[in-house]
Amino acid sequence: MAEVESIKKESGPGIILVKLAIAVGLGLFVALLPTPENLSPEGHRLLALLVTVVILFVTEAIPIGVTALLVGSGLILFNIQTPHDAWAPYASPAVMFVLMIIMFGVVLNEVGLAKRIMYYLLKFAGTKVKRLSLILSIGCTMTASVFHDATVTVIMVFAFVPVFMAMGMKPGQGHRLPMFFMMLIPMAASAGGFATLLGGGRNPLAVEILQVFTEESPKFAEAITIGFMEYIIIQFPIAILTALGTWGVLWLAFRPKEKELSGIKLEDPGPMQFKEIGVLIVFIGTFVLWFMGDLTGWHVSIPAALAIAGFCGPKWISFQTICDKFPWESWIVFGAGVSLGMAMLNSGAGMFLAESLLPLLQGKHEFVVYFGFGFFGSFISSLMSNSAAVALMLPITLPMAEMMDMSPQAVALLAPMTTSFIMLVIGCPPTIIAYSTGYFSQGQFVKYAVPWCIFLLLVCSFSVMIYWPIIGFS
Repeated sequence: MAEVESIKKESGPGIILVKLAIAVGLGLFVALLPTPENLSPEGHRLLALLVTVVILFVTEAIPIGVTALLVGSGLILFNIQTPHDAWAPYASPAVMFVLMIIMFGVVLNEVGLAKRIMYYLLKFAGTKVKRLSLILSIGCTMTASVFHDATVTVIMVFAFVPVFMAMGMKPGQGHRLPMFFMMLIPMAASAGGFATLLGGGRNPLAVEILQVFTEESPKFAEAITIGFMEYIIIQFPIAILTALGTWGVLWLAFRPKEKELSGIKLEDPGPMQFKEIGVLIVFIGTFVLWFMGDLTGWHVSIPAALAIAGFCGPKWISFQTICDKFPWESWIVFGAGVSLGMAMLNSGAGMFLAESLLPLLQGKHEFVVYFGFGFFGSFISSLMSNSAAVALMLPITLPMAEMMDMSPQAVALLAPMTTSFIMLVIGCPPTIIAYSTGYFSQGQFVKYAVPWCIFLLLVCSFSVMIYWPIIGFS
């Protein structure tokens, strides 16, 4: 009998009212506190709304899609954002890109490529849960260092879902085995995005901010620049540790009782069908266009939209099928996260948190400072895009590092690393994609994501202090 962990127990009206009362009550408590001098009234109201929304998200007192819609309306109701500024992020370029990436997963599943990918993965890694999950964790982290972590996640998630369905483990039933894999995939992918400059926008952004800061600082004779290969040498080995750390934390925290994926028949899928070949060609073309982004100047959503046209135009799959199978709630939830992140930046609430919390680290041991910087980056990255988190924290942490005679380059490259680890489902596209399968709740994600995040922050802090000096980067 497969081990089952409750995922969505139906709460009675009394329990729901208690959760709502706690969320609203704590929000009102924050709202009634005196507004600090360095915080705008809009930022104060946002923090009060944020407390309520996070509690509603985690407890799922009401459906998370409804909570996501309340985010936009709440920003308007409490005069934090204009109606346009509140709702526009729900259809921002990043959100639309995630929408199309999730559609990719539907396409993979419907045309049979997901099943074929799973066949070759199981043929290589085997069906033993321990070996398979370890290889999967390392593979997702390494590939996410080159490809977008959302792309890696959607391919692997939709390759595994049919396997669990075949084993009789349907979403919402709380089976521990699919829950373990559905959390492992996005966490491992997210943990690898910092390893190369191709892994995410936060990486070249951190390098650029470092260059500008050192160029303007009188302490440096010339600007500090970090090249493509130098960046890989600095960051990539640490990504191997985060891959192993991700697997280790989840395996120790809630490894499934099943030793093997039972009942799985490794039947050769045979020659590829015409529609599979067509979809694969479109995928390859899309990856090529993504890699050529510096030359074309195209936003990543443009190749994604062209890919959808390439799938549907030749009738390899109908757009109606994609829409019918699409988890629309997840898209709305990610939009709410982006909207909150923009409001954090525009209202000054994010800057207030940084200015209030980061100075507490002054005078502390170097390890404590690195960990503190990292924890703050991880925390705010859970509420906004990791690129926005890097843009918010480095203008504060770099001057602090200079005042404390710390290495600015170490502080700068710690930022894209630690903003890769998030504590809430809304924190990044990979977790939203995995959540859309229905195999785990937000509360369960937080339960395992927080210790995962803290452990990887410890790993990264030690790596900064030990590995970087060895290679002469400090």
